[in-house]
Amino acid sequence: MKFKFSLMKKTLMSWSSGKDSAWALYQLQRDPTIELMGLVCTINEEFDRVAMHGVRVELLKAQASSIGLPLEILALPNPCSHKDYEQIMGDFVARIKEDGIECMAFGDLYLEDIRAYREEAMAGSGITPIFPLWNIPTKQLSREMLDNGLRTVITCIDPKQVPVELAGREYDHAFLDELADSVDPCGENGEFHSFVFDGPMFRNKIEITVGEIVERDNFIFADLLPDNTVASQPIETISRTYSDET
Repeated sequence: MKFKFSLMKKTLMSWSSGKDSAWALYQLQRDPTIELMGLVCTINEEFDRVAMHGVRVELLKAQASSIGLPLEILALPNPCSHKDYEQIMGDFVARIKEDGIECMAFGDLYLEDIRAYREEAMAGSGITPIFPLWNIPTKQLSREMLDNGLRTVITCIDPKQVPVELAGREYDHAFLDELADSVDPCGENGEFHSFVFDGPMFRNKIEITVGEIVERDNFIFADLLPDNTVASQPIETISRTYSDET
């Protein structure tokens, strides 16, 4: 009897719903040494949304469906202590190891402390952290993503770093041209977060409408709503409720 062995590494993608994890996923989709097994995303259990991105779980599921991969959602309590987080993630890593997962991929770009934290968390687990976008210059990366069909909308901004008017905007070349020199064009320092609704990693575009834009916990959030009624119309902001003084 002959057995067929695969040299492809069974890999999970750490998914945020945003552009960097989506573009990292796209690199892995084209990598013949990688077998993508699913997406994993942490959410705020109380609000049923992706933390910081503020994205509804319904839209997360739409992304996974368009990608064609299973989605594992890890619900974090609110507030979530460091101890709680470590316990939840430790249990998760142990479980996926038993399932034969060999690698966990992340969309981190250049922050050494974040990478070191992930590598330390995975140390001794038998699961290798991989970083498909690591150290690609973000001025280059931001334009490359757009030129290759990635479409994403800004769901959260830090008003201390970027103007409040950028919340709910599509991330495009005009958006990049408006950013101050002090702002990373990929928002790697927490300047903004995003939701990807179209691109080469998807089989189908996700139709969305930008709803209320609100201030919460010193950040500005754009609430994205699923919209399957008019596929051809551009993203439209319904209302803005933040204070102009923010």
